[in-house]
Amino acid sequence: MTDEREDRTASCAPVIVVNGDGNSPWLFVCEHASNFIPESFNSLGLDAEALKAHIAWDPGAIEVARRLSAGLNAPLVESGLSRLLIDCNRPLQATDLIPEISETTIIPGNHDLSAIERTARIDLSHRPFHTRVEEVIAKRAKRRLPSWIVTIHSFTPVYRSVSRPWQIGIIHDEDDRIAKPLIAALAQDKNLNVGINEPYSPADRVYYTLERHARPRNTPCVMIELRNNEIASAETQAQWAERLTTIFAAIGNDLASQTQLSGSKA
Repeated sequence: MTDEREDRTASCAPVIVVNGDGNSPWLFVCEHASNFIPESFNSLGLDAEALKAHIAWDPGAIEVARRLSAGLNAPLVESGLSRLLIDCNRPLQATDLIPEISETTIIPGNHDLSAIERTARIDLSHRPFHTRVEEVIAKRAKRRLPSWIVTIHSFTPVYRSVSRPWQIGIIHDEDDRIAKPLIAALAQDKNLNVGINEPYSPADRVYYTLERHARPRNTPCVMIELRNNEIASAETQAQWAERLTTIFAAIGNDLASQTQLSGSKA
């Protein structure tokens, strides 16, 4: 498995591609993989505890994503910088692209930014991240490999004092080619509370990566949200990754069969 990971401390790598040569039809993306903020930003005025919290990243998500990448021999594109610098899963015009407040935490280093400073943030992280996703898809297309895109996230159990009961949320729009069988497979476990377009939906403007890279290509796609206390240890991360790997393998077989059938009718 190839790994293009760089030394984040030395280079502030905005994007890392893991297993770029993987020959699976799946492509995993983790936009909120890291809470790393380069020293030049002075932690955006936040203390260490704030930077460990969910406002800075999606705890546990990247560990699950890496296991999925390994288990399915699929590429993974992950962000190397904190979402607090700039959120790679937001359109450039979004008000929370560079959040001035996250949940109830004020982000001092994001206030009163000039146009030049905002452009510098875009050039530092957002633009190279999405350029790399495009490059991975294009490289795979040359190998005649599809790229069924799955974005991996985690969410906090309590947000603004409201408890969230779902252990996992499946977020999708009208394209449910992955979401429908995924939800059905998860529903087999009666102990699971599966949120459908919970705790977010595309209407909340959290679907940007998929709207940019999957929808224009009519590529099957889905967004997964795991409650972060479900993936707080290496053991539970491995358990969830194993469960999802098995499900995605089955879905992949079905999607491949459907693609072959549609091709034979052309």
